Amino acid sequence: MIVRMTQSNINDYNKPYEGFAIYGRIVPKYEDGTWSYTEEIFKEQYNKQYDMENIDKSYIEDKNKAVYFYYDEDYCVGQIRLRTNWNGFGFIDDIAVAKNSREKGIGTALINKAVEWAKQNGLIGLMLETQDVNLSACRFYAKNNFIIGAVDCMLYSKFTTANEKAIYWYNRF
Repeated sequence: MIVRMTQSNINDYNKPYEGFAIYGRIVPKYEDGTWSYTEEIFKEQYNKQYDMENIDKSYIEDKNKAVYFYYDEDYCVGQIRLRTNWNGFGFIDDIAVAKNSREKGIGTALINKAVEWAKQNGLIGLMLETQDVNLSACRFYAKNNFIIGAVDCMLYSKFTTANEKAIYWYNRF
């Protein structure tokens, strides 16, 4: 069951946040106006965990923002955070599925809900950003009709050990 975040369920925010394995990266290539990529698999994998983020009431009150939760019975096992972007796309700020609930279609269901939300808001598509080393996420977005629209080599330059590139994915309706 997918439910929009309200004041009564706001405490479920961050519940599906868990780390993920980094085992490779995509290597994007831009040629003749089209992005493609290959994959590089690492010899050793490692785990990555993002810091949990705070959420404010604007995601309940502002029609240009939304958070949806995916519930398995009474437990929140997925979430997606959305907002309108200046370029006419809906921006997926965050999507998370609890480890034990992955590979069950929950992420795709949340993406489908985001598509519905974006269309209801008159947006031309969805966009998001993820790191090139988040191979699982990159594969997931490609499987869900997103294509690479840009690569930013500087976004994560503060984090010198990461050597990560930001990949911007788009799904235009």
